[in-house]
Amino acid sequence: MLPSVPMRRWSEAAWDVAATRRTSEKVARLAEYLRSLEPDELPIAVGFLAGRPLTGGTGAGGTGAGGSAQVLGLGWSTIAQAVEAVAGADARALARHYDASSDLGQAVRDLLVGSGHHPAAEPLGLREVRATFERAAKARGPEAKRQAFQDLIARADPQEAMALTKIVGGDMRIGLREGHLEAAIAAAFGRELDDVRWAGMLTGDPADVAVLAREDRLAEARLALFRPLTSMLASPAADAGEVVARLGTPVWVEDKYDGIRAQLHRQAGETRLFSRDLNEVSAAFPDVIAAAAELAWDGILDGELLAWRDGAALPFLDLQARLGRKRPPPTLLASTPVIFVAFDLLAWGPGGAAVEPLLRAPLRDRRLRLEGLDLATRPGFGLSRREQAADAVQLDRLFEDARGRGNEGLMVKDPDSQYAPGRRGYGWLKLKRPLATLDCVVVGVEVGHGKRHGVLSDYTFAVIDDRAGTDEGDAASGWGQQLVTVGKAYSGLTDAELAAMTTWFEEHTLERRGRYRVVEPTMVVEVAFDVVQPSRRHASGFALRFPRIVRLRPDKPAAEADRLSTVAALAARSARAAAIEVVTAGERRVS
Repeated sequence: MLPSVPMRRWSEAAWDVAATRRTSEKVARLAEYLRSLEPDELPIAVGFLAGRPLTGGTGAGGTGAGGSAQVLGLGWSTIAQAVEAVAGADARALARHYDASSDLGQAVRDLLVGSGHHPAAEPLGLREVRATFERAAKARGPEAKRQAFQDLIARADPQEAMALTKIVGGDMRIGLREGHLEAAIAAAFGRELDDVRWAGMLTGDPADVAVLAREDRLAEARLALFRPLTSMLASPAADAGEVVARLGTPVWVEDKYDGIRAQLHRQAGETRLFSRDLNEVSAAFPDVIAAAAELAWDGILDGELLAWRDGAALPFLDLQARLGRKRPPPTLLASTPVIFVAFDLLAWGPGGAAVEPLLRAPLRDRRLRLEGLDLATRPGFGLSRREQAADAVQLDRLFEDARGRGNEGLMVKDPDSQYAPGRRGYGWLKLKRPLATLDCVVVGVEVGHGKRHGVLSDYTFAVIDDRAGTDEGDAASGWGQQLVTVGKAYSGLTDAELAAMTTWFEEHTLERRGRYRVVEPTMVVEVAFDVVQPSRRHASGFALRFPRIVRLRPDKPAAEADRLSTVAALAARSARAAAIEVVTAGERRVS
């Protein structure tokens, strides 16, 4: 076997991607790097670039998950202990560096540079990094996992250590979008970009796609059940008028349920459930798995897990009791039963036959086949409510009807839209309120006042700073891309939620500043607000007016929080709406 390509070269390639301004040049440089790799190193390198430390890389759409810090079991405290041990630093050293950069990978680099750390003479290779990640994933107990990661950090120079930390976190933040990686794979091996994209949709693994492209076997890509696809995402819309302007009419409308997104995979009598972050959650929902035993077909459903009793959905707060439970007790299963409400069919085949991928079929065809499965008549299942709106007035009425039924709002879809895994386009829009909510990351908490004295009730939250962008002519975001604050909320959670979150934040505090705590930036909250306005107080340049927390989102990773560009777009719409209101009011006064 040839000597492994040093990890340093991979980190330099990633840094080069981050520092490159133009998309075409970014793709060209990455393609050159991919061409230079040995066959067995290619899937490892591509998986790392995608933020997947344990990617499959089988080259045929085989089984295996993408991998993440959650899969590896390497949490914030474990990483901190490993890095501080290598640096010979105190237990708060990494938190202090994180406070300066708001970037864990950068904080690791800064701590090691400051400590004068020098790795062993033998370079760290891609193969052994991947092997160590596998060792960490299989290890039992935090100490064994810490030792595995510490062994890597001890062998790495500061830049490699920064890269390793970002890979473990599953969010590289180097200005590399999925489309850029697909374009680089196509360019590296002279393949058609559409073929690369289709193989990516089927396999759900860019590492597999790279192997197939290198060997000119993209046509062999097959949809693999039990390997979850990244979910198609919906873009927020401010109001019915924007929906109609983007999608035209008629549009299909579904209630936006107050549950958690999930995929149901079934083959040869076996059923598994996967969350939107690609982790298997079958054990937490044995009632749904048992209900699926009666199905007579194979395939993949996209849908929502809802707490459901006596023919009605229960509040999301009730469903939260089921989240994170590997083995829910019988009493919890009885008090909070869960059903799977399907809204899309991604693959189908009669039991025991080949499964047909339906991703390229228009939604109207996928829905017709979904309705033919008669899920609405089966215990443990449901079918999303679908209606049609011919104009903005009808869409507003349907929105109010959905809210009256206790749902969040509406999902509005183009009936001709294809299913695009992992992409947030305009084929699907979400209409939740007159102004869309934002999913934000809590970065700081403060001890409350008055009735909330003694609990951490004041949440400072942030969005992901993507100001630099990655499009043609834009500056690259680089390794230092940060979370930037957009507001602070005091209301929205129940006393029980505040008490539970106080315990969680106490355990995940990075630094104390009097009454204020800098906390691990992993808790996502959904925040509602009336208007986005310019602000000098927040690093983002914007502030949310009258923010309130709609709900906690423990099912959503921080990497899927909203971007600053979304905030800016909402601010622009707010400004336009205000201007129209003023002009209209002025016209009325004149008349």
